Order: sequence, then structure tokens, then C-alpha cells
Amino acid sequence: MMKIVIAAILAGAASAFAPQLQPKASSSLAVNELELGVTEPLGVFDPLGWLDTQPEAFERRRAVERKHGRIAMAAVIGTIVHNNKIVFDGYISPSQNLKFADIPEGFMGFFSIPTAGIAQIIFIVGFVELAWLPASQYDGDYGVGYFGNDLDPEEKARKLNVELNNGRAAMLGIIGNMVGEGVTGQTMAEQYAAGHFNPFNDGTGVLFN
Repeated sequence: MMKIVIAAILAGAASAFAPQLQPKASSSLAVNELELGVTEPLGVFDPLGWLDTQPEAFERRRAVERKHGRIAMAAVIGTIVHNNKIVFDGYISPSQNLKFADIPEGFMGFFSIPTAGIAQIIFIVGFVELAWLPASQYDGDYGVGYFGNDLDPEEKARKLNVELNNGRAAMLGIIGNMVGEGVTGQTMAEQYAAGHFNPFNDGTGVLFN
């Protein structure tokens, strides 16, 4: 199952890694989207040839990659924060006498959130997706600039490359963290505390001891 998930992730992101001689994607960012994300050592990486066969889909796929990267970066930060036991004060559900501190660490903690809380999360995310930062705006530029500053095209392109690469790393990082937690039964903090960095041969591995 995990091989299928990994293959799907790689296939979904593959076309976003490589520019070819195609018309410039429409964007208000004043940079060429087809030149972003081409990073050594892979360089041009389009093993499925989608830029040749489906060039019209590139802009949407790049938007999906950018958005998933942003979500994954937030998820990684949230995982680190929660694993360090930094939580909100007070109650997540006063009626159930459930505090924020009572929610377990790791991704399994999601299933301890009351149904009303999950519904609120879905509502807020839906509002952001449809109204505030609409998914239909493929360029990902919502008019706030870089911390309120406008950048020249060269610097903007560099920072957009940083965002894409950090987002890619975060997507791999958060899925790896979730898989590691599911396989070992330990959260990230618990694995670090136990010195359990390698599940294959550190004496507490699940595959080889």
C-alpha cells in the first residue's frame, strides 16, 4: 500500500519539476513558472513526459504542488511544536471536559478531536480554499507580497524556488513522519528520546534488529 502511495505522490509531482520549450505559463508573478523548481542534481525531471503530452495541465499541477507544499510545511512545524508539548491553554471541548493538552501527540491525535471540532476545521479550510485564498488562483500570489515587500523578479524567482523545494521536502518529511509513527507506534519525539533513528538495525527496529 505504501508503495502505491509513494508512487502516486511522485507521479503527481513529476511534471512540476521540469521545464520544456512550451509557452510561458500565465502568471502575475512576473517570473516564468516553467523555470521554477528545476534544481540540481535532478535538473529537468519529467519522466512521464507530461509537459509534452499535457502542457495545458502544467499550471494547475504547479498550483497543486505549491499548495500541498505550503500545507506540508505548516504540518511539519505543527508536528514539531506539538511534539514539544507546546499547546493552547484551556479546553478544546468544555462540554466533554477535554483540554487541548489531552489530545495525544502525533497524527493519531486527530482522532481524539471531537466531531464538532473536526467540523470547524473543515469549515475554516473550506472558507480559505473557496473565498480567502481561492484554489482557482493558480499563481498562488494573493497580493500580500513578501512580508509586505515587493521583490524584483530575480529575487522573487529565488524565493519561489526556495518555497517549492522546502515544500517538496516538507511533503516527504510529513509523510515519512506519519509512516514512521504508524510503523513503530512512536511519535517523532518518542523516537528521538529513545534514540530510535533507524527502524532497520538500531535494536528496536520493526523490520530488522
